Amino acid sequence: MKKLFLITDSTANKVSYFHVMLLLLSLPFDRFYSHLILISLTIHTLINLNKKDIKLLFTLPNLILQSVFFVTVIGTLYTINKTQAFNEWSRQVVILLVPVIFCLNTLDLNKYRNNLLLVFALGCTATIIYLYVQVFITIKYYHLPVSAVFSSAFTNHNFSETIDMHATFFSMQIAVALVYLLYALIKETATDKKILYAFGCFVLMGGILQLSSKSVFAGLLIIVNVAIPYFLLTGRARIKYITVAASLSALIIAGIYNIDNFKSHYITDLQKDLSKASANELTDPRLARWGVALQLAAQAPVIGHGSGSEIQLLKEPFFQHKFYRSYLHELNAHNQFISFFIKTGIWGVLVYLAILFFGFRMATSKNDLLLFSFMVIITAVSFSENYLDVDKGVFFYSVFFSLFIFSHRLKIKTLEYQTVQLN
Repeated sequence: MKKLFLITDSTANKVSYFHVMLLLLSLPFDRFYSHLILISLTIHTLINLNKKDIKLLFTLPNLILQSVFFVTVIGTLYTINKTQAFNEWSRQVVILLVPVIFCLNTLDLNKYRNNLLLVFALGCTATIIYLYVQVFITIKYYHLPVSAVFSSAFTNHNFSETIDMHATFFSMQIAVALVYLLYALIKETATDKKILYAFGCFVLMGGILQLSSKSVFAGLLIIVNVAIPYFLLTGRARIKYITVAASLSALIIAGIYNIDNFKSHYITDLQKDLSKASANELTDPRLARWGVALQLAAQAPVIGHGSGSEIQLLKEPFFQHKFYRSYLHELNAHNQFISFFIKTGIWGVLVYLAILFFGFRMATSKNDLLLFSFMVIITAVSFSENYLDVDKGVFFYSVFFSLFIFSHRLKIKTLEYQTVQLN
């Protein structure tokens, strides 16, 4: 464990290492901390900047990592709501900034990636334990039965309310932490560490169920049952793992069916979301809202209505279709693909699809389970949330995408340094 904090490197790289570590640890909490640490890391990187490194910025991976921000900028040129468009700039500027920092910083992300992800996973585990402690304190105070931990009062957004985090966005972070601990558990040989990782997996899986994010849960089923055996195992070990993973997945799903509140969140709510609108329903099904949003997007299918236009334009059709909850709460499309379609048309959607393709292709070519898992998670959530319109979603996307991509670029940077020195 000491190796996580006592690294052998230059002073500048040690400072960078702890900055990135603190940035990852801050993600589940108030955005003030993430912003403050990112600003500090930016200043530190600029102080130690080597002018020769600037040429490393002009690469295709950098452009791809930053392209969501550039799509928003271009969409601002013809938007009907420039104020909201510039608000999107302020949220998404992190997508522009993080790849620049990771590119210019001399910290070897390939060398320290596992350290950083382990600290992040342990931090997430500690956070889930803290949330469970708060739940049981509340249960004891109000003299509720222990079974109340599975009630609606302590699941989904109510579970993560203590740290003021949206359940789905927190679940995305927990999912990355869980996949890393599963990866470490499979790779580890020391018994004490395997016990620690197994305990962390148990806690994080409990947190995933408690947060009840359907999209993240679906993504995890794919990762655990398909991606992990494909990327990490072969032969009999793969068959044994698939048998155990499939059995545990079946048990968890059976448990969801047999606990009323979980069944309501995972099964009943999903059925409602995928149903047509009904006059007797107080909620607005996602599928029905997607239909309204697609009709709006189809009015300007090529270039869209411009950045920042989505919520303003959706209000009237939501009201006309009697989606009063969506109208009053000024909800967006709750679908990242449709959001791009509304704001920047087909070309914006194609750029986003190209980003996803790049990530999946990099993951398979580098045999990188963690990058692949990250891509599965953001793709799954893209069907249910506009995660790139929210600060925590933007930080999750930019920090982890850059971390995984730049951890594969050490050899490229080394070759470029050698070229510079030879010249």
